[in-house]
Amino acid sequence: MVKKRIVSIFEYLFFLAIGVALLWLSFRKLDMHEIWIDIQEAEYSWLVIALFFAILSHIIRALRWNLLINSLGYKTRLSSTFFAVMIGYLANTAVPRMGEFVRCGVLSKKEKIPFNSLFGTVISERLFDMISLLVIIFLVIVFQMELVGDLLERLFGPILESVFSNVWSITFFLVGTLVFLLLLIWIVWKSKEWVKSLSFYQKLYDFLIGLWEGIISIGKMRQKGLFLLYTVAIWSFYGIMVYMPVLMLSETSHLTFIDGLTILAIGSLGIVAPVPGGIGAYHFIVKAILVELYNIDPNAAGSFAAITHAGQTLLNVVIGGLSYLGMGILSRKQEPKNE
Repeated sequence: MVKKRIVSIFEYLFFLAIGVALLWLSFRKLDMHEIWIDIQEAEYSWLVIALFFAILSHIIRALRWNLLINSLGYKTRLSSTFFAVMIGYLANTAVPRMGEFVRCGVLSKKEKIPFNSLFGTVISERLFDMISLLVIIFLVIVFQMELVGDLLERLFGPILESVFSNVWSITFFLVGTLVFLLLLIWIVWKSKEWVKSLSFYQKLYDFLIGLWEGIISIGKMRQKGLFLLYTVAIWSFYGIMVYMPVLMLSETSHLTFIDGLTILAIGSLGIVAPVPGGIGAYHFIVKAILVELYNIDPNAAGSFAAITHAGQTLLNVVIGGLSYLGMGILSRKQEPKNE
């Protein structure tokens, strides 16, 4: 247990160091005085509007999550799911990808819903979010084919060239991995009676069954149209949330809503990177998009990345902290109801 905790701490410090390194790379050649002037003179009313739409998107995410939970036969209130979602974002600020586990754990404890079922619904949710992001990336490529194509070629051309030059090594690795997995499945299948006799088998089986039920909860959902409407609303608000801040600075104010979607699509890679709160990775990617795609002054691009990341982080910390208090104070315990 102690060894595992030590490994987790070193892993966290490793990714934090990567984030700090990327942050340093993003700002090392910039004029910090100019950035400070931008931060002082930015029109923050646009950032406030953006954060308002961010909160709306989180509320709708909670409503959408309720649809999946209700399809499993449990009744949850919007307040509880919203608090859980925001506590999850707060957790992500500190530990990458921990938010999904935390929000399920918080709601499971409060509403007495099995954790594995809740986590299954989150997997289902994230699958649709991934599809939505792919659709946005497709639209961005269609509307800005030349700009995005040149950027992708510069960024990933050397990587793809390396991949194709080592195609046999990669093929050997993939085939070897597939053979290993098939062999492992065959061994488990042959030893199934022995596996069933293990003390933890039933607990693991029950957990996986609950997880699977959560994943397929969207198939049981009665209001599929409403689920899709919520999904469209969430990502529309994300687009507005990213576009509004470009109006803060004179150097970026000429960018269009499609440009904002481009920042959202590619900049999302910085948020999902395994560094605490996307620090460094977000700044590096967003700055690269603004400079390489739109020829924005590097100082202004750095200012934009710094302000937007700070605003989103502050929102997650403040609303997440209040949600933690709200979950304990305002949301009373409720026994699950089966339909």
